[in-house]
Amino acid sequence: MTNYLLAGGGTAGHVNPLLAIADAITERDSDARVFVLGTKEGLEARLVPERGYELLTIEKLPFPRRVNRSAFSFAPRFSAAVRNVVDMISTHQIDVVVGFGGYASAPAYLAARRAKVPLVLHEANAKPGLANRLGARYTRFVGVAFHGTRLRNSRFVGMPLRREIERLDRDAARREARDVFDLADDRPTLLVTGGSLGARKVNRTIYDSRDMIIDAGFQILHITGDKSDLTDPGTRHYRMAPYCDRMDLALAVADFAVSRAGAATVSELSALGIPAAYVPYPVGNGEQRYNAADAVNAGGAVIVLDAKFTPEWISSSLIPLMTDRMRVQDMAVQSRLMGTLEGSSRMLTLIDEAVGSSSS
Repeated sequence: MTNYLLAGGGTAGHVNPLLAIADAITERDSDARVFVLGTKEGLEARLVPERGYELLTIEKLPFPRRVNRSAFSFAPRFSAAVRNVVDMISTHQIDVVVGFGGYASAPAYLAARRAKVPLVLHEANAKPGLANRLGARYTRFVGVAFHGTRLRNSRFVGMPLRREIERLDRDAARREARDVFDLADDRPTLLVTGGSLGARKVNRTIYDSRDMIIDAGFQILHITGDKSDLTDPGTRHYRMAPYCDRMDLALAVADFAVSRAGAATVSELSALGIPAAYVPYPVGNGEQRYNAADAVNAGGAVIVLDAKFTPEWISSSLIPLMTDRMRVQDMAVQSRLMGTLEGSSRMLTLIDEAVGSSSS
C-alpha cells in the first residue's frame, strides 16, 4: 500500500488537476491512501472533503513581493510550516509527495527533501509559478501540461483532466447535448465561455454580435458565468446559461469555441480537438497568452487580445474563419495532435518512477 501526499490549491487551476490525480490513484489502487495538503482559505477546503479525501492544512503563506512587516515575519512562519509538513509526512507514513503549485506546495517541497521522500511536480500553466520553480530544483520528476513550458527537469505529460472529459465520446454524447441545451440538429455550435467567473468583455462582445453569428449559420451556447449582468434576450439559436454543470456535454456539442485561455480550458479544448479563438485574460502576469501558444503555433487555434475582441473583429475575422470548413477541420486535427487525454496516466507513470527510484 502506498501513501500519497498531494500538495497544492488556492485556485481551480491547482485543485482540479490535483483531484484528477487523486481519483486516478484510487481508481487504480483501492488500497492507496491519499492525503491532500492545502490551506483553510483555498478552494481545496471545500472541494477536497467533498470528493472524499482527507485535507491536511497549513497556514496560507504568500511569498513576500516587497519589504514590509509581513516580509520580516515570513521566514520563521515558513520554517514552521515546513516542520509541520515534515511531521505530517512522518505521522501518515507518506511514500511520495506530489505537488501542483499554490500556497501549500513550497513548504511541502522542502519538507519532502528534508524527510528524504520522493517528490513529483506538475505544472499546469505554460508560465511556471514561483513554488514550482523552487520545487523543480529538488527533483527530476517534473511533469508539465504544455510543450512550451520552461521548467527545470520537465517533461510533457499534459493536463490531468476530469474523468468525464478523458472518457468523453463526443459523437455519442452530441445528441444528448443538443437535447439538454435545446440546440438545433442542423446548425454547427459556437461554444462561448469565460471560465467559472465569466469574462465581461468576452460576454458583451458575443452578446452584441449574436445576430451576425446566427446569420452566418451558427447557433451559440453562451455560458456567461454567475456574475454576468446580461439578460437572456430569447433570440432564436442563442442559448444563454449562467453556469454549466455538464461541461462534458457542452464540449461534446461544440464545433468551435471562444474562451479565455486558462490552462484547464485550453487543455480540454485541445485534447478533444475543438478549434478555438482564445481571448487571454488581460490582467496578471500574462500566463494565459503562454497557455494558448502551443495550440496557436500548431494551427489549432487563434488568439486575439482582449482590447481587440470587438463586434468588428467578430465580423472581419471570426465569422470568415468559422465558415471556412476546410480550415476549421484542419484546426481540429492540429488541436487534437497538440493536446492529450492521457495527462492523468502519464502523471501516474511519473509518480511510479519516483517511488521506484527511491526503493531501488
